[in-house]
Amino acid sequence: MDCLFCKIINGEIPSAKVYDDEFVYAFKDIAPIAPVHYLVIPKQHICCANEIDETNSAVVAKVFEAVSKIAKAENIESYRLINNCGDDAGQTVKHLHFHMIAGVKMGWGPESLGKTE
Repeated sequence: MDCLFCKIINGEIPSAKVYDDEFVYAFKDIAPIAPVHYLVIPKQHICCANEIDETNSAVVAKVFEAVSKIAKAENIESYRLINNCGDDAGQTVKHLHFHMIAGVKMGWGPESLGKTE
């Protein structure tokens, strides 16, 4: 399989590791949009949120458990989790992943979604 994130998990491509356990790997995004911008991914290859089902949902639960552990370990009280599913949503790597964004006050509205109208 030619998956960028699988290669990172396997150590074939270097990354700035933030968290690692049996099920989940987290690392710093190479193009951060906030002071804290981590990618939190299951070690099991799951293409996207549309591929979550009864056979792999327990692994996805481990991702959310890891997010909580990361937040507590780094004293992050407020953060946003983002998952892009599909090309039109901006998913560039076809391996389920969650962007953990923190360290800046975030709003909600058209400007936070990249719209300028």
